[in-house]
Amino acid sequence: MSKQLNSNPAHPAISAPIGLLAGFTYPFRAFTLLWQTPKLWGYVLVPVVLNLIIGIGLYLGLLFPSLSGIDIFVADLSLRFNTLIANLPHWLSFLALLTVAFGWLLRILLVAGLLLIIGFLLVQFGVILGSPWYGELSQQLELLRNGQLPSEAPMNLRSIFQDIKRAIAFELRKLQILLSFGIPLLLLNFVPGFGSILGSLGGVALGATLVCLDFLDAPLERRRLPFQEKLEIIRGSFPASASFGLVCLGLVSIPLLNLLAIPLCVTAGTLFFCDRIWPTRFASQEQISDRETNIPT
Repeated sequence: MSKQLNSNPAHPAISAPIGLLAGFTYPFRAFTLLWQTPKLWGYVLVPVVLNLIIGIGLYLGLLFPSLSGIDIFVADLSLRFNTLIANLPHWLSFLALLTVAFGWLLRILLVAGLLLIIGFLLVQFGVILGSPWYGELSQQLELLRNGQLPSEAPMNLRSIFQDIKRAIAFELRKLQILLSFGIPLLLLNFVPGFGSILGSLGGVALGATLVCLDFLDAPLERRRLPFQEKLEIIRGSFPASASFGLVCLGLVSIPLLNLLAIPLCVTAGTLFFCDRIWPTRFASQEQISDRETNIPT
């Protein structure tokens, strides 16, 4: 039987900026909602502590050693260019300035890519370890927003194993997408000209898609949807889902801020679902089911 807060109908879809702008607003809405709802803070505090521990480990283990490696790589590349320029005619000496500019641009791009990778890893570990709290946070938000939840199977040993199996399958499918698209995008960086630009843009799009899957998964998983249908729902919510994924990817890529960004984005994903997905895909069916289960016998 669906859980109910009261007998009021489900919360209607909130009017939002149309299209691309819509997704950008949800983290800010989520912050406002969390700030105004102290009873939800308990579901955020424990995951934030977990994220802090994970973040310290990732930054100590990856960021600082990688920054040193980037400096060595750029310095070596600049030295090679300067050696080539030294053998050129004097009137081509202006190329030395271009080498300096190129070195700084390359350094900025590599550091930005490194922060995106660390942010993505933080999301993966943070979401998995914090899933019990995030699941409850999302459930309470949906109950608060829509006034009901989908009916759930009774908890038993079999259902627990089924949940674990589905969680592993979900992560494996994401890994399959990452490898299927990530490796060709990585190889694009070795193509002269626009290869690096296309590879970087494709990498951002891939990261945004995977992050979108993570932060919309809680309400979708409550409905036991297959992975392919989850992807289809994200595609069907385009371009709002694209801007939502991009802003969440940006938030989880900013050092220190990303320690707080994961629960914020989980909240934002549930709000996105309640406003833009549930009214058109699930509301009528679940409301009918709820009325049928509440008919007196």
